[in-house]
Amino acid sequence: MPENTVTAPLAPMEPEDVAAAFAYLRARLVGDHDTACAVADDTGTELLHRLLVDVAARVFIPVTAEDDRDGEPCAHSFLAAALGRLLLELLGHGVCLGSLPGAADAITRFTDNILTEGGDVASVLRQLEAAGMRQAMEAHPAHRTTA
Repeated sequence: MPENTVTAPLAPMEPEDVAAAFAYLRARLVGDHDTACAVADDTGTELLHRLLVDVAARVFIPVTAEDDRDGEPCAHSFLAAALGRLLLELLGHGVCLGSLPGAADAITRFTDNILTEGGDVASVLRQLEAAGMRQAMEAHPAHRTTA
């Protein structure tokens, strides 16, 4: 098996970037297109797309990184097959991963199919957002509000 290419942790996102990305994801998840469009307009579509790719990396990489220290499949080796099925499902639905909705849908489908196995996607997204926000606030303490 090839060596794991994930060698360094991802740099923390800015708190406002975490908030924008997950606001867009939540809006898409519940079909609130007005809010999704407002977030995209406020953030900028190019920046929001980059933020969604950043979130996707934070969701996908920890789950799919294999421990191949012995050269044998590990307990998580089934993920390659699951990811293949997910990509086929996305392609079958004509999803363009280069678009905002396509990137958001890829994250929510991955969350649904792999992280929750059909469970509560919104709850998992809230947990991921909280973890991302904690990391962002620790890395960028100047962004803490003094309310």
